[in-house]
Amino acid sequence: MNKLMPLQKRNISSSRLVFGCMSLGRGGWDGSALANEEIARAEQAVEAALSIGITMFDHADIYGRGKAEALFGEVLKRRPDLRDRIVIQTKCGIRFPEGDLPNRYDFSKSHILRSVDGSLKRLGTDYIDVLLLHRPDPLVEPEEVAEAFESLKQSGKVRHFGVSNMNAAQIRLLQAFLPDPLVVNQLEMSLLRIDWLDEGVHVNQKKGTEVHFGEGTIEHCRLEQIQLQAWGPLARGMFSGRPLENPPENVLKTKELVQRMAAEKHTSEEAIVLGWLMRHPAMIQPVIGTSDPERIRRCEDAVRQAETMTRDEWYSLYVASRGSLLP
Repeated sequence: MNKLMPLQKRNISSSRLVFGCMSLGRGGWDGSALANEEIARAEQAVEAALSIGITMFDHADIYGRGKAEALFGEVLKRRPDLRDRIVIQTKCGIRFPEGDLPNRYDFSKSHILRSVDGSLKRLGTDYIDVLLLHRPDPLVEPEEVAEAFESLKQSGKVRHFGVSNMNAAQIRLLQAFLPDPLVVNQLEMSLLRIDWLDEGVHVNQKKGTEVHFGEGTIEHCRLEQIQLQAWGPLARGMFSGRPLENPPENVLKTKELVQRMAAEKHTSEEAIVLGWLMRHPAMIQPVIGTSDPERIRRCEDAVRQAETMTRDEWYSLYVASRGSLLP
């Protein structure tokens, strides 16, 4: 596997894994002073990620109601040399309930600009490497998004742009109004969440009517060199140590197979689960969400497992997770 990832081709990031910072903000935040213990735990998680070669860090303005970005900003204060060595990615577009208003999505120019300013302040940095629109806004006006992106780029606040949880048609609509390419699409993909694969293998099958991942999304991103990132790639630890109560048969069998492969290959279950995802030729970039330093380090061997995993091993895991034979 010597192909370059789309982000590498664009000289943005060479990190095969991304550290997802959502769990740093656990418990939420009211804007009060951050505890030293929380900052120390965040620093330990960041150090563990760096120790296994991770140099890309994923945020969102809503994670912990801003707490994740604020904690990361405190880590950067303690490590001022770190900013130039890493890639910071964050997201905007989701708004929490306010008064009588429900939770909602907002791709208006004013909200995008306001969100970026808030993220920059919390992170304590002058620029964001990659900004993603978090979830599709039904009221999106692409011209307005284009104005926001142009303003952010011209001011130097954001260098690259992407999306999250979008299908091919939604990406094409936005891209038609943007002068610069969208560089990322972040989707939920894992050995547990496999509809992104099932959609393809069920073409011309009645079973395909039950799959609604987003037709052509994976292929579109590959063709346009949009980096596919996977959130939830470890499936909340379901195959790598999390205790399970009365699991479905397919989950149990998949977990047993992962454990057996890890033992045979002298590696961790996390490396097998991530390696399976990264073995796909789309060069998927997993965003690992754990903040446990030991579990982060257990992901280190994922790249090697992806490079050495055979087609037979990959399909064995896929079919086990499906719980049924391929059509």
